Amino acid sequence: MASDAARTRTAGTGIGRQAPARGFPRLLAGSMAGAVLEWYDFAIYGVMAATVLGPLFFPGGNAFVKLLLALATQGIGFFARPLGGIVFGHLGDRFGRKPMLVATFLMLGAATTSIGLLPSYHDVGITATILLVVLRLVQGFALGGEFGAAVLLVSEYGSPRRRGFWTSWPQAGAPAGTVLAAAVITVLGMSMSDADFESWGWRIAFLAAAPLLVIGFMIRRGLEESPVFRQAQLAAEGRRKAAAGAHAERSSILQALSRPRAVLHGLGMRLGENIAFYIYTVFVIAYATKYHGFDRGDVTLVVTFASVFQFVGMIAGGAWSDRVGRKVAMLVPSAVLVVWAPVFFWLVHFESLPLLWVGVCVGAFFHGMLAGPEAAWIAELFPTRYRYAGSSLVFQGSSIIAGAPAPFIAVWLIDGFGVGMVVGYLVLTTAITFVAVITSWETKGVDLDRVG
Repeated sequence: MASDAARTRTAGTGIGRQAPARGFPRLLAGSMAGAVLEWYDFAIYGVMAATVLGPLFFPGGNAFVKLLLALATQGIGFFARPLGGIVFGHLGDRFGRKPMLVATFLMLGAATTSIGLLPSYHDVGITATILLVVLRLVQGFALGGEFGAAVLLVSEYGSPRRRGFWTSWPQAGAPAGTVLAAAVITVLGMSMSDADFESWGWRIAFLAAAPLLVIGFMIRRGLEESPVFRQAQLAAEGRRKAAAGAHAERSSILQALSRPRAVLHGLGMRLGENIAFYIYTVFVIAYATKYHGFDRGDVTLVVTFASVFQFVGMIAGGAWSDRVGRKVAMLVPSAVLVVWAPVFFWLVHFESLPLLWVGVCVGAFFHGMLAGPEAAWIAELFPTRYRYAGSSLVFQGSSIIAGAPAPFIAVWLIDGFGVGMVVGYLVLTTAITFVAVITSWETKGVDLDRVG
């Protein structure tokens, strides 16, 4: 019997779904809504943790300790993601993608909105701190399953010939959410005093997630289940009836882990991509302001505008992968990012704002080109019977090993060893991504109906 990897390598003809299925635009909008909400929350919480949440929710200690504790709660969400990926991955492969898409979105939106309603430590004591931590855990848990469901529904609904393009749109929810958060924060900052913002204005930023929650829920509630999953479910039911009395089928998580090659390829690819994202969007703010005297507002504006380049890069990268293949479309930007790492830090060293714009925007664009095709590629790596579990392990596992610690590692390296070590860190991890992609197999055009 052919291995899963071998069957995945065989590109199907795509007969039966040359064009997106009926209702696909609604599905695409619903999938993007979750990604936008996810990254809107990430950006909003990061700003609030660095400005107002410390004094409001963490008692005692000096201002620096309060800041660290507030920032630590942002990292807590990352550690709940793999658990959410495991739970929702198993349930999504067992009961369907659509129920998970709705459930995770409701959890995410409700938790984000609830943060805007929390009483402060001054009002209810330590209960406020505990509630904040619990809501961050709920957000992380929901995110662990949300993105996998969104990407898989788009992958399994859309035309195989344009799967890279269509799945790049949920990916592009990240820069879209970042720009939306920046717009909300800018409007709040311009419309009220600092005292009002710190007292109650910050809550508006979290409560602004409520309209997106309502709109996204209305869109997602009317979606149909993935036709690929329904077909696989019928086949699985037939196998269970034919093997009556045999042992129950293993969890899809265990099935994915028992064939680890696809998981390892996915994690390797996501390693450099995740770290590049956080270097060009998070670390650069601290690096440019602390070590090169740039104004924080100027750097934040650069990073926000670079999100537009990132958005364009993701859509372009996904579309290009439908023409030249997933491997070429990811190998080219990963090679460019390896070369661009030392160039970027060299440009920042000149302490010129125009050169900073060039460095960040070029890095963000090629990161987008790399990230755009990865959603389709990761979905195509796995058979239908454990595609949700395998994809979630890759997406959320990489958040722990790469995304979450990247800014902290970069700061530690530059403080202890100098900027050359940060360049080396970025070059090495991006090179690992290059190797992971080049040693993988081409998946462009694979018919997901025929994979598992």
